[in-house]
Amino acid sequence: MDAELDLLIGKVKKAAERSRHLRIRGAGTKDFYGQVLHGELLDTRPLSGIVSYEPSELVVTVRAGTRVKDLEAVLAEKGQCLPFDPPQFGVSGTVGGMVAAGLSGPARASVGSLRDYVLGVQMVNGKGELLTFGGQVMKNVAGYDVSRLMAGSMGTLGVIVQVSLKVLSSAPAESTLVFELSETSARQQLNRWGGQPLPLNASCWIDGRLMVRLRGARAAVDAARKTMGGQVFERDVSRQWALLRDHGLAFFRLDHGEALWRVSVPDTATPLNLGPTVMEWHGAQRWVKLPPHEVNRVRESAARVGGHATLFRGGDGRAPVFTPQAGPLARISRALKHEFDPAGIFNAGRMFPDY
Repeated sequence: MDAELDLLIGKVKKAAERSRHLRIRGAGTKDFYGQVLHGELLDTRPLSGIVSYEPSELVVTVRAGTRVKDLEAVLAEKGQCLPFDPPQFGVSGTVGGMVAAGLSGPARASVGSLRDYVLGVQMVNGKGELLTFGGQVMKNVAGYDVSRLMAGSMGTLGVIVQVSLKVLSSAPAESTLVFELSETSARQQLNRWGGQPLPLNASCWIDGRLMVRLRGARAAVDAARKTMGGQVFERDVSRQWALLRDHGLAFFRLDHGEALWRVSVPDTATPLNLGPTVMEWHGAQRWVKLPPHEVNRVRESAARVGGHATLFRGGDGRAPVFTPQAGPLARISRALKHEFDPAGIFNAGRMFPDY
């Protein structure tokens, strides 16, 4: 065991003995996300570096404090990538924070979520025990898949210290098409395209304009451009998708009293009529801006079409950030929390107010 990991385990054991809360954090680029920040800082950045990388096996094992930017640079040298387009909200975001937040970018609807690419994790539980789950291949799970459970757990179950991820080869060709369409027409068109053999990778509807990113073999991308029509977007296109992914577009700037809501719905859902909207994931993810006190309106609108809403940014600490869990699911969540963190020391209140 190396000195950095030994030191971290020592801090966890001491906190458990004294029933002292710890706030797990990498670079803090997602401190805005979640209910509250509470406890003594436990910094994971000393745990950095790539442990192993097998390009031919499409798997990389990396320590939690490694910057996502650095990992992506190493993968790019071998023509590979993290296909789920992880949002970064800055250059210093870490792999541990990426997995703990469980967020995926514009390509999620086409390639799958971050959770789908987690093969294994090494973590420290609330007793200071170093545990390993999963491995470095897809077919290694028997029973409960704890590795993927850690994705999106917001650090409430334990400290991720190492993670193995499936990676993919970067697409040889890419093109972005633009169409002038209403929200309803854009959603309908995306659903029609979804039933065809087209290399759709990402989409975004904003201000009456639909952008669709194609990725795949050169012949497939060229054929899709001819079939779909539209205008080819060529001006700084990579930056535009990065601004969408990391919320750098003007839409995502919040005025005083506003909050940003992430609404997850079926991709066939009709417009929510909650005001200005950005639509991603071929219609399955909608971003809207409304004050936190509009929580009931937003969640009722989402529920009517079979979805749910998360108060992503700009909360006031009173409105629940995540949709409250139903009874059976809440009992399972609390049981898991107690099993991994019996003293309740990790990220108290970050996901739900009572744990």
